[in-house]
Formats: sequence, structure tokens, C-alpha cells
Amino acid sequence: QVQLVESGGGLVQAGGSLRLSCAASGRTFSSYAMGWFRQAPGKEREFVAAISRSGGNTYYVDSMKGRFTISRDNAKNTVYLQMNSLKPEDTAVYYCAADARGSSRSAYEYDYWGQGTQVTVSS
Repeated sequence: QVQLVESGGGLVQAGGSLRLSCAASGRTFSSYAMGWFRQAPGKEREFVAAISRSGGNTYYVDSMKGRFTISRDNAKNTVYLQMNSLKPEDTAVYYCAADARGSSRSAYEYDYWGQGTQVTVSS
């Protein structure tokens, strides 16, 4: 079992920044690729970014590349999502997830999920 707890969400004005954190406990954190997803009201959950077990490879949705940065600290069992130049359309609940197999873009491949953290971007 892996328990994931997100933090760092909140209300920010358009153009601002937030840094989300996801702390993991349980089995060896470095055994899992990690991903961030988001879900806006009335919409399906969508892939945001993923990072490999070592942190050497990262993957992004094209629309977020250059604005969002995923990173991890295996010594602290934590994955981060730095979000810059936020837009109102980034408003959503953001979830982190752990994938035992690889850095997938599909939510169905992930084994464990956090409870989510709300990000609201005002215009």
C-alpha cells in the first residue's frame, strides 16, 4: 500500500504561481513513477505530468509544458508540481498518483491516488 497526501492548493490570481506537494508513505517511494492529474467540475480527469522513478524523465501535456514543472525528492518521499503563469482554466482538483509500471499518461495505469487538492485561479 502507498498513501498519498497532496497539499499546496489554494486561491491564486491569474498569472500567479503555486507549488503542489504530494507526500507518500508506505512502500518504497522510489519504486513508483508518479503522476499529476486534474479534474475540473463536469469534466473528466486529465493527465498533467508524470515523472519516472529516478526523476530522470518527465512528461507533460503540451498545453502545460513550459508552465508546469514536475519534480521529486526520493529522500523525502515527495513529488512536486510547480505551476507558473496560472490561468483560470487551470482551476481544478489536482491529484497525485503512483504507478508501479511506468510513467503513464493514462489514469487507468495508476495504482494509488491521493485525495486531491483544490486549485482555484481567479481572473
